[in-house]
Amino acid sequence: MSGKLSFKGFCIILAALFTAILFIAIAFLFFVPSPQEIWKSMTSPEMIFSLKLSVITAAVSSAIVMLLGIPIGYALSRFSFFGKSIVKSVIDLPMAFPELVLGLSLLLFFGNTYVSRSFEIIGLKIVFTKLGIVVAQIFTALPYSTRIIYSAFEGVNRRYELVSRSLGYGEFETFTKITLPLAKKGLFASTIIAFARCMGAFGAVLILAGGSYMNTETLPIALYLNMSYGNLGMAITSGIVLIIVSFIAIAIFEKLEGLNAVKS
Repeated sequence: MSGKLSFKGFCIILAALFTAILFIAIAFLFFVPSPQEIWKSMTSPEMIFSLKLSVITAAVSSAIVMLLGIPIGYALSRFSFFGKSIVKSVIDLPMAFPELVLGLSLLLFFGNTYVSRSFEIIGLKIVFTKLGIVVAQIFTALPYSTRIIYSAFEGVNRRYELVSRSLGYGEFETFTKITLPLAKKGLFASTIIAFARCMGAFGAVLILAGGSYMNTETLPIALYLNMSYGNLGMAITSGIVLIIVSFIAIAIFEKLEGLNAVKS
């Protein structure tokens, strides 16, 4: 018994210690600059531009991620098809390597290739543009979003779908009227996480869209550029905004997870 208690105590102490170190490290961001310096950085044209660009691109990217993630997650959850394991592995792959590698892959794909020339014919240029930000954010967030959507559909009892089909509803009608409403908490959580991932996307955005001042300068890019310039106040303020967005996203996600656990 004492051995079990000591092991329990070790686990709790380790969790508390790591949490304390992480919390203190994050808290330094809020206390190193003065409130006046943070306010000055927050109201600067560069910060306003970066914040607007980040919110707009993240919102657009999140919407596209969900439009792609819902059918992909549903296919992986409900259907058996040739190469399913390969599809799951490839979709999850960007979570296993650095964003810079993903950005480089996208740059080579959308660079001076037939793909890029095809887009340019219809007036779309991806590399080193704001559209490139959206593309990079989509490929960064989609694996995370799809994983959550897949879990949400897995949590829906398939009996409800079978009953719906037996009553004469079609496959698509069952999906829209039965499966989607039952998975709505998971889908909302996926949207929140997708938005947070898009807001925080850095490596892929830097490589594909470039890190140009007041052009493709999202909040993570603003943090990087101002650290390079030695403007610590602006860099820290960018970090604070990103932390607040991430904290809100995680809080909502954890709340939804808790509600699902209670419900189940």
